[in-house]
Parts: sequence; C-alpha cells; structure tokens
Amino acid sequence: MGRRIIWQLYPPYILLILAALTVVIWYASTSVENLYRERTSADLYSRAVLIEQQARHLLTQDRHQALDSLVKELGPDSKTRITVILTSGRVIADSDEDVALMDNHANRPEIQQALEGERGVSSRFSNTLKKSMMYVAIPLVSGDRIEAVLRTSIPVKMVDETLTTLGNQIAVGGLIVVVLAALISLVITRRISRPIERLRQGAERFAEGDLSYQLPIPSTEEVGGLAQSMNKMAAQLDDRLRMVLRQRNEIQGILSSMVEGVLAVDPEGRLLNLNEAAAEMLQIDADQVRGRSVRDVIPNEQLRDLLTHVLASREPVEGAITVGEENDERYVQGHGTLLIDPQGKSIGAVVVLNDITRLRRLETVRREFVANVSHELKTPITAIKGFVETLLDGALDSPEDARRFLTIVADKVDHMTEIIEDLLALSRIEQDVDKEEIRLERGNIREVLEAAMDTCVGKAKEANVDLVMECPEDLYARINNPLLEQGVVNLIDNAIKYSGERDKVDIRAEAKNGHVVISVIDHGSGIPPEHLPRLFERFYRVDKGRSRQLGGSGLGLAITKHIALAHGGEISVKSELGQGSTFSIAIPHTLEATGDIAPVSW
Repeated sequence: MGRRIIWQLYPPYILLILAALTVVIWYASTSVENLYRERTSADLYSRAVLIEQQARHLLTQDRHQALDSLVKELGPDSKTRITVILTSGRVIADSDEDVALMDNHANRPEIQQALEGERGVSSRFSNTLKKSMMYVAIPLVSGDRIEAVLRTSIPVKMVDETLTTLGNQIAVGGLIVVVLAALISLVITRRISRPIERLRQGAERFAEGDLSYQLPIPSTEEVGGLAQSMNKMAAQLDDRLRMVLRQRNEIQGILSSMVEGVLAVDPEGRLLNLNEAAAEMLQIDADQVRGRSVRDVIPNEQLRDLLTHVLASREPVEGAITVGEENDERYVQGHGTLLIDPQGKSIGAVVVLNDITRLRRLETVRREFVANVSHELKTPITAIKGFVETLLDGALDSPEDARRFLTIVADKVDHMTEIIEDLLALSRIEQDVDKEEIRLERGNIREVLEAAMDTCVGKAKEANVDLVMECPEDLYARINNPLLEQGVVNLIDNAIKYSGERDKVDIRAEAKNGHVVISVIDHGSGIPPEHLPRLFERFYRVDKGRSRQLGGSGLGLAITKHIALAHGGEISVKSELGQGSTFSIAIPHTLEATGDIAPVSW
C-alpha cells in the first residue's frame, strides 16, 4: 500500500526549505564574516593612520625609545597591538612585548607588502603572543623613502567570538524560519491533500457498493471537477448495476422456477451457472460447483460427453442421460447448443435437461400392461382352444370327458370375464375421477367395514381364517360407500389368500392426523422389500405362479389404489418377511365424536 499524499508532498517541501535555508545561511554567514573581517581590517588601518604622524615624527628623530613608549601607552587603551618595524625587519617598538626579545619581522607577509608601498593585511598565528592575530601594516614614508612599517593587530579570537555570536543569531533566525515554513507547508499540504483524501474515501465507499453517496465538491477547480465527474460516474454505475441486478434476478427467477434443469459452461468446460433443478437432477451443490471444471464436479460421464459434443459442434446436440443410483435411476433428455456472442464467437454452451423418468416409467408400465393383459388373456384362451379342439377330435363322444373339459372351459371363461370386468371397473374409476363424477357423502366407516366382512366371510371360513374388526361406532368421513367397500373387500380378499390356516386378519379403522386410516393386517409370509414400490401396478405379481393358483385378476390392488385416490387419499403398505403385511387406506376425516372401540369377530 502506498503512502498518503500528505507524506508525499510534505517531506519534499521541508527538504526544499531546509536546502534553500542552508544555502541562504551559508551565504549570509560567509558574507557577514567577510564583511566583518574587512571592517576589522579597515578599523586596524584607521588606528594605524591615527598614530602614523606621531610615529613618523619620532622615527625621523631616531627617538626609538620614545616611540616604543608611545605604542605601549596607546596600545592598551585601544586594545590594539602596535608594532613598528624597520625596513631591515628589526622591531623598534611594540605595545605588548620587549623589542629586544622579538625576532626579525622582515619575512612577515604584511611587512613585505608594506615595504612595497602597499597596505599589508594578514591573519596568522603569532609565535610571540602564542595566538592567532589579524595584522594590518602601512609604510612610514619620509620623503621618497620608506623608513619603517607601522603595524596594528588584534587577536582573531575577538573576531571569531563576534562571528560566532552573529552565526548563532542567524541560526536561531533560520530555525524560526524553518519552523514557520514547516507549519505553513503543513497547512498548505493539508489543504491540497484533504480534498484528495476525501475523494479516496468516497471512491472506497463506491467500491464497497454505496453508489448513492455524494462526494463534497471542493472549491479548487481541478479537484472539484474530478469530484463532480466521480459523482456522475457513481450515479451512472448505480443505475446500470440496478438494471443488471434486476435482469439477473429476473433470469435467476426464471431459472429457479423452471422444472427443466439448465446449466451453462465456458469454452474451457468450467461451470458458469446452473439452476436448482439441474443441481437436484445431478445431485450436486450448485453454490460449490460454480467456476469449477465439469470433469471435477459432475460424475456423470454421459453428461460430460454431451457437453464435450456441444462445445465441439455448431449444431444443436441431443442425448439421453441416466442419473442416480441403480435402484433410483432417473432418465434425463439433454438438449445442448453453443452460446454465441454478438461477434459470432463461441463463449460457451448451454444444456437444458428434461426429466423424462415419469414418461419412461409410464411407457414401461404401458408395455408391461399390454404384455400382462396379453399374457393373462392368452393363457385361458390357449387352454379353451386346446379343450375345444380335444372335444372336436372325439372327446364329445365320452360324456365324462366332455363334461370335465367343458367345466374347465367355463372356469377359464369366468377368469377372462373377471379380468375384463376388473379392467372395465378400473377404467371407469379413472374416468370418473378425471371427470369428477364420483359423489362423496358423509358415511359411517364401521358400516362399510361390516359390509366388506360380510362379503368375505365365506371365503375366510373356507380358508379357516378369522376376521377381526376394531372400529369406533361413530367414525365418519366423506366417502362413496360402494367404492370404498370394494377397496376394503380387495384388501381383505388379498389378506385371506396369503394367510395360513387358523391365522387371523385384523381390520382396523381409526382417526389419525386428520385422516381416517383403514388397515387390513395379515400374519402371512410377508412381501420382499424390492417388490413394495411396484405392488400397486396393474397385473404386478410378487410370486406369479402362486398368485395364479390362488386366483384373481391381478388388478385388485391397482383398483384399490385408484379408489383411495378417488377419495382424496392414498394407499400404503408395510411388510416384513415372515411377519405379515399391513395395507392401509388413508382418506380425509370428517370430524365427529368417536365412541369406544368394540371388537367384532366372525
């Protein structure tokens, strides 16, 4: 993450100010130092000029001792060292030292310059006084000849102390200027950076989705124009996002409400989108598979192959797909085509999945129904034809054989008649349900069960099976008495067939969860679990050989199922091998007070 703009602007400003101030202070200090040294030099020259006449007068009279006394008297008063040196370099007068002890000064720079007739100026360390000094020397001229050199000097320490004081004052002033400049720069930088910082904060709010936020407009023309442009951009983005979101919601709503599965992939085979119907068909989580490769998230190889063919073909592609486990297979018809952008370039593919499981199962049931009807009718017809041919071949001449064969023919005809009547009854019930012509009236359930038991009691006695009923006397529901009685009879008849001798069949009715539940319970061999889902199909038999031996058309349970549906209810079965089976019809309950349950048996 980059630095804030204030820290990008402020430090360079400070560095620039420091650099400029450093140059100014250096230049000012150097100029002041040079100026002060020049003024000090001029002051020493003035002091030399003041005593020049006296020194020349005493020098021309060779009064060297008087001259030495003069400089020793004037030097301390003016805080100046005064020295007189002959052209030979010998010191004849000095305000601070004994001239007899002083070295020859002919080689001093200022002395040499003065001997040439010029003003001599020099700063150096004095071996006599053991400190740095500034010297100014002027020639003492008598006539046309230089007789000696008059030199004035002061310690450099005095100059340095003065320059140091000036330097400190300049430094303090510079520091004050730096602080003031830093504060002014900070204020200016913040005035520049604050609007930009507000623009950044506003842009962050835009990025977070708050496009309704309005940036404040600064007074600066450039930044104000930028803020206005950003506000306009945010408003346009907000409008477009709302439109896109509305269109997306509409598309998602359409896809979610479709019973067909829809999935889309990009050219690389990654899932772009799929609706809930497709996710449910393929048994995958829609939220977890988006953006992932089809080969990683869709285990169905048939669908993967279909998608591959769709992406490789410019024409629509169809294919049949089987999904689900072996015992719960679903059949899906896939229709796929390429997704083409306005430039004609492929951007992926879309596949629509239609669940045709119900149609396939209905087709299977239809084929099995035709095959079963054909088989159920063919068997007695073949038997009848065989016995008729036998009679025609001479069996009629034997009265006993003729009677036996005709009796069998009559039984086969009765069986065929039963099948046809049950088919007609089933068809009639289905038509009446479709046309809503079945009348339901408030009826007593116990009376229906008693009538059904009366119908089946003879067959029960023949099979040595007891029928036991438990039903409240005041249990009512909206029913069609003949139809419901027929359904219960079918269940009781079926229970008697599959019960052993001295077994009992329980017929119970009770109000439960807003329904009247009629249950017929046998204690026979039970039904294997794999047969239960198809038990109510037409002509479906668990044990075909035994079922035909026991008689019946094979349509009883299918008729009972449609009778339950005609009452707005349903039929169900529970069974355990070796424990028996329970068939139940549940129909909507008419709320009435129920009395005590009174067992009835025959």
